[in-house]
Amino acid sequence: MTQFRKYHGLGNDYIVIDPAEFPLEPLPETVRHICDRNRGVGSDGILYGPLPGCGEPTLRIFNPDGSEAEKSGNGVRIFSWFLFERGYVKEREFPVITKGGRVHSRVLDPGAKLIEVDMGTPSFDVRAMAPGTGLAEIVDKAFDFGGETCRITCVSMGNPHCVVSGKPVNEEFARRIGPRIECSPLFLARTNVQFLEVISASEIRIEIWERGAGYTLASGSSSCAAAAAARKLGWVGDDVTVRMPGGSLSIRFRNGSAHMTGPVEAVCSGEFSDDLLRRIRS
Repeated sequence: MTQFRKYHGLGNDYIVIDPAEFPLEPLPETVRHICDRNRGVGSDGILYGPLPGCGEPTLRIFNPDGSEAEKSGNGVRIFSWFLFERGYVKEREFPVITKGGRVHSRVLDPGAKLIEVDMGTPSFDVRAMAPGTGLAEIVDKAFDFGGETCRITCVSMGNPHCVVSGKPVNEEFARRIGPRIECSPLFLARTNVQFLEVISASEIRIEIWERGAGYTLASGSSSCAAAAAARKLGWVGDDVTVRMPGGSLSIRFRNGSAHMTGPVEAVCSGEFSDDLLRRIRS
């Protein structure tokens, strides 16, 4: 009996749990047990779906700290492949419903597991994300984060992102400053953080500190947000390659909407041990 499947998108790994195969009450402590890399299966999060009783494929996304995410680009891409692979969808183009909104997926190449997702239109309205600032937009503005002044651009992809420019783009800096920005009182519900370097008008590089997950090798929604911020600032055009430690994603802006393309790889499938189930259910 299969109770879970594990996939990754450029090193950003997720466990898919299908309620039809393993009904789960995704309490924060349960999620933390499963995602624990030492005592559990280990992952950057859980994709729980498709939820029963919904007209369209519906997904809940959980971070490894147990919090629920509105949207995840890599997560949606993985879940889209899962739906196609398992026969939940019959066509190559289909919608996926997330807490952060409805997205559209397309299986471009089943052999290569190459998936395109229309992630929607980036929003620079920060009144919900950072209401305490009194600002409608935060675009290339300086703020202090625990003694480190950073120029930031804030954007929502259905989930909140803070793009930092003009700072070192490396793992050490992301690990040191990312948590300060994520948990800054500036942001009502914390934020994802991207450290941005513009390579050319069609290429950027980012390091990522993900809300609820920490340092991450790759992120789809982060790639869209960083590309959208660079585009807003006039640094890139409509077609952008986003390079990350885990690999690269293609982001294309069409009619204002961000189309993300990248691969998915299967890792494993299996059953939860009795020992882990006891901890989950205790």
